[in-house]
Amino acid sequence: MVSTFLTFLLVLTVLGASATLAKKLAIAPAIVFLIVGIVLAFTPGFPRIEIKPEGVLLLVLPPLIYSAGVSMSWREFKSNLRPITLLAIGCVIFTTCAVAAAAHWVLGLPWGVGFVLGAIVSPPDVVAPLAIARRLKLPHRILVILEGEGLANDATALILYRFAVLAVSTGMFSLAPAAGTFMAIIVGEVIFGIAVGWLSLRLRQWAHDPRVEIALSLLTPYLAFWVPEHFGGSGVIATVATGLYVSWNGPLLIPASTRLQGIFFWDMVTWLIEGVLFLMIGFETRVLVEKSKDLPVGEIFAAIGIISVIVVVARFLWVFPGTYLTRVFSKRLAARDPVPSWRGIVVIGFTGIRGVVSLAVALAVPLTLPNGQEFPHRDLILFITFGVIFVTLVGIGLTLPLVVKMLGLSKHGRLEAIHEREAEIAARREILEAARGSLDTIIRERNLPEGLARFLEARHETRMRALPEPPREEGQFTPATRGASLVREIITIERTYLHKLLRDGRITDETRRRIERDLDLEEAVVDNREKNLPL
Repeated sequence: MVSTFLTFLLVLTVLGASATLAKKLAIAPAIVFLIVGIVLAFTPGFPRIEIKPEGVLLLVLPPLIYSAGVSMSWREFKSNLRPITLLAIGCVIFTTCAVAAAAHWVLGLPWGVGFVLGAIVSPPDVVAPLAIARRLKLPHRILVILEGEGLANDATALILYRFAVLAVSTGMFSLAPAAGTFMAIIVGEVIFGIAVGWLSLRLRQWAHDPRVEIALSLLTPYLAFWVPEHFGGSGVIATVATGLYVSWNGPLLIPASTRLQGIFFWDMVTWLIEGVLFLMIGFETRVLVEKSKDLPVGEIFAAIGIISVIVVVARFLWVFPGTYLTRVFSKRLAARDPVPSWRGIVVIGFTGIRGVVSLAVALAVPLTLPNGQEFPHRDLILFITFGVIFVTLVGIGLTLPLVVKMLGLSKHGRLEAIHEREAEIAARREILEAARGSLDTIIRERNLPEGLARFLEARHETRMRALPEPPREEGQFTPATRGASLVREIITIERTYLHKLLRDGRITDETRRRIERDLDLEEAVVDNREKNLPL
């Protein structure tokens, strides 16, 4: 027990150091985590750490998917449902078939094994591509599509994987029943996920305690995931549906105190999980190398190269026809949603990074068949999966910034951020103006004392004056936005004097905490406004 805890502390230390290094190098953290994990795996004296596939699929995946679903806008998800569905279902199935064909005709694997491999490596990761894309300031719609795809594609892949493993185990497969089961799983999980989201919000409403509400929010994804998974589904679609339901209905049902604490809690949880998972992928290299003695090294690298090319090319072969042909066959779609720029399509096609779910599913491949024989080519499946993850994460992750720069999409993203900032300022002003009208009515109808009325009016006017003017052009800021650093400096002065009062014994620690909380909240407001400025 002690050794396990010490190993956990060691992993956290490595995680913090790797994240700091990634920030210094201006590289996506997932890439640094993976490389550091590989280096440490072969460092003499470093403890042997292995991924438990059931731990990833049942313990780690649910909160990641739920958190991404809650942060996703249901309105934007619904408005981009067509491209998300084409990628999360269509592209995953197409890639699975392409990999299976290559594995059979080029690598000589049986068809069933090829489909198992295809289902494992077909879904892009939900974490790494989006993290890299956000750093590059890509246009908002591209980010929404990538995020929506990452939410749903694991479900398609896991269902296909189970069908493929069943086919290898029994030697039988029927397309019509499999398609019917596939649709039944999707519909059933959506309904169940919405029900779990409704139940979660009602229970949290009754709790009236931020600690209990956050605990319930942590239990929610496991309920949404485990029940469908136990009955043969994927659990992913249900968890996504729960997250989207909470995202849409939660703002008016979740108290402010819970929301403030919950944002920090979930941000920390997802950061830790994502970082540890990519480190663990690197640690798994040592186990794979030890198993490589049973297979020729040349055969392993050739297989990795072939399948890596297939998954990248297959995505391009899908996204371009999927974008253009759907508009050719649907005049209503073409009128409602004109053809997007080919540059955006290239980026979506290029952003196909595989991650931890693929490796976890590969590790979950059964050791033996029902008749007691070894599962055919299981070790080769593991090697190819790890190789595809490494090639796509490091290769695409490091070259994507160059591709985006060459296509000029970052400029479009920054201009879009300016327009979004203008809309935000306009919304803030409109909200305050609506509140001012209600404030006048309250003062008049309730006969408030003059001092209280003046206080409320002064508070409102202060908030109105704090609004910045919309930026006229890229990179231009108003005095209010430039004053963020000065406000932070004044808060620091107040906080320093607060601690002087404490040291002098003029206030108690409890008083200090209450005043400090007010200062922290004010500084958080400044940080929030400054963080969302266009760059």
